[in-house]
Amino acid sequence: MPVKVVTDSSADLPDQLVEELGITVIPLYVRFGEKVYRDRVDISEDEFYRRLEHDPVHPVTIQPGPQDFLEIYRKLSEDADGIVSVHISGKLSGTCNSALMAKDMIETECPIEVVDSQAVSTGLGLIVMVAAQAAKAGESLEGVVAAANQAIPKIHLLALFDTLKYLLLGGRIGKAKALLGSILNVKPVLTLKDGEVVPAGQVRTRAKGIDKLVDFVKSVEDIQDLAVVYSTTPDEAQALAERIGSVFDREKIVMARLGPVLGVHMGPGLLIVAIRGA
Repeated sequence: MPVKVVTDSSADLPDQLVEELGITVIPLYVRFGEKVYRDRVDISEDEFYRRLEHDPVHPVTIQPGPQDFLEIYRKLSEDADGIVSVHISGKLSGTCNSALMAKDMIETECPIEVVDSQAVSTGLGLIVMVAAQAAKAGESLEGVVAAANQAIPKIHLLALFDTLKYLLLGGRIGKAKALLGSILNVKPVLTLKDGEVVPAGQVRTRAKGIDKLVDFVKSVEDIQDLAVVYSTTPDEAQALAERIGSVFDREKIVMARLGPVLGVHMGPGLLIVAIRGA
């Protein structure tokens, strides 16, 4: 029996890839006031971003509970040799903790391994893809875990924000606070370091920010996988992918949309490039 790979909805993987690679996705939650929605299940990206910009109540995010994981683990363990559960950075969410609690609670002979990706969005997604490809190729539980862990330090991510307003409102601003003084005049550029969001510079215009994303791609040697993510500007993301196509095969670029859970913190107008190097 195969090893099954589980992740959470913050991986921002397109449905087609999820289906193709047999990945199980556990949704995180978004709450507007008293109403709670499962990420991408009860609320679409379009509806979410419309409400984010116009609803007087700013949404909050909620991690899946151990029970969410228990149900999935029980179901998958019926016909799996093992389960590898790869999740959003533990420094940004308690999702990994919920997975670990469920692992301790479940009574099954099917072994479960939980991996903290130290990443977010398609940075996480690219690690999950590597794990799922290893599982599909027939690797053992240990082999799939090793593939995921080997991919973690090879992930490079750069994000162009339209504003830091949503990181501030969502309480996830962390080390990006250093950029707040000039929040009104610049477009912030952030990256991930040791599982946290940290500043990677700032640009005066959006066009210069997109140039910075292209230069970032050019600076990474021997790219294995690459993803472009947008929240509300699909045409801009396509144009960015076309430019990157001069460096990395356009047909192999994963195009993805930032889901509601990360949208709470990153907001409209976001562009991300995530890369897995050699």
